[in-house]
Amino acid sequence: LSVHKTPVQISLLPSLRFTEGRKDWKGLAGIRRVAKAAQSGNQITSPGHCSFGTVKTRLLPPMCTGQTEIKETFKYINTVVSCLVFVLGIIGNSTLLRIIYKNKCMRNGPNILIASLALGDLLHIVIDIPINVYKLLAEDWPFGVEMCKLVPFIQKASVGITVLSLCALSIDRYRAVASWSRIKGIGVPKWTAVEIVLIWVISVILAVPEAIAFDMITMEYRGKDLRICLLHPTQKTSFMMFYKQAKDWWLFSFYFCLPLAITAFFYTLMTCEMLRKKSGMQIALNDHLKQRREVAKTVFCLVLVFALCWLPLHLSRILKLTIYDQKDPNRCELLSFFLVMDYIGINMASLNSCINPIALYLVSKRFQNCFKVRGCWECSLPLLLKLHRNELRIHRDKKRKQKRGLYNKPSRHHTNQCYITS
Repeated sequence: LSVHKTPVQISLLPSLRFTEGRKDWKGLAGIRRVAKAAQSGNQITSPGHCSFGTVKTRLLPPMCTGQTEIKETFKYINTVVSCLVFVLGIIGNSTLLRIIYKNKCMRNGPNILIASLALGDLLHIVIDIPINVYKLLAEDWPFGVEMCKLVPFIQKASVGITVLSLCALSIDRYRAVASWSRIKGIGVPKWTAVEIVLIWVISVILAVPEAIAFDMITMEYRGKDLRICLLHPTQKTSFMMFYKQAKDWWLFSFYFCLPLAITAFFYTLMTCEMLRKKSGMQIALNDHLKQRREVAKTVFCLVLVFALCWLPLHLSRILKLTIYDQKDPNRCELLSFFLVMDYIGINMASLNSCINPIALYLVSKRFQNCFKVRGCWECSLPLLLKLHRNELRIHRDKKRKQKRGLYNKPSRHHTNQCYITS
């Protein structure tokens, strides 16, 4: 939301009613006319521009006593941080996707979900971060209506992919720990493929209101016509008006609280399951169970990083909803503070897109090996040797059982599973 341009935009945009097809208004003179009309209840129209409708007894908010602005120093610091996030995010997520793509033994359920997470982060980094930097530094939106709708759409879709992927990973870890004897082989289970398709479809559908709600307006300020991309003050349908009013609470509940609640619920069940079955575990499966616990720790780490990165942005917007008073003449100082908090929150949220590969690097020894080498064959070689040794052991056991007459047809699960996050 580009509201950092002028105090005029901030104080008056929420109160104006724009006529359909008319998205521009002329200068401070027109604003003063509206303010005068607010006291008399007259109808104000501006020929050739927008109709403000009948202004009844409701008064417009008083003009700010100070200026709403963001200091130049913060703008440049924000730009440097965004550039670092952009570079690290592209390198980290691209490397993660390449490792999973190049190594067949890495293509299992949890790792494919992590790849989906990395792809969503990559979309956010490539498209949203450069646009957000430009919005902070420039006063005009030159990209047109299509990009004005596309950027928030992609941003919400990528966040939805992140949130739902973390939820799916938490559920997958509980299922893996709850079924001790289930040892998967290499490959992507059908259910995981269905999960990923559902994650992307649901994320895209939930992002559609953003594309509908955002629009461009044009206003004259200091002799220039400024094009501004923002959540439009008026919406055409009652549903979109409701969405505009409830948007911040909806984002906070679904895109922040939901993954934390699901992770807490399934990790509590997982802990209870591990404590309940600890005494009855088979010794032969100890290594595999240890591996699953390590994967569960990694998923928990990803969720924790998500919570820490997105908390400042949601906190600033919830605080603005609860303590910001539109009628306070001194509100612009508070609004300037919220604008700074908002951009800090946006940077922290963007940081989440580049920090996931770093978290995997710190937690996973195998991922460290894959990341350190230039190619992926070197990192997959020890895993392939381990699989080969496991197959030889299974073959020897089969021969031994055949001699004793105890051989049963082996299950497709009788292979070891290699995790990027183990």
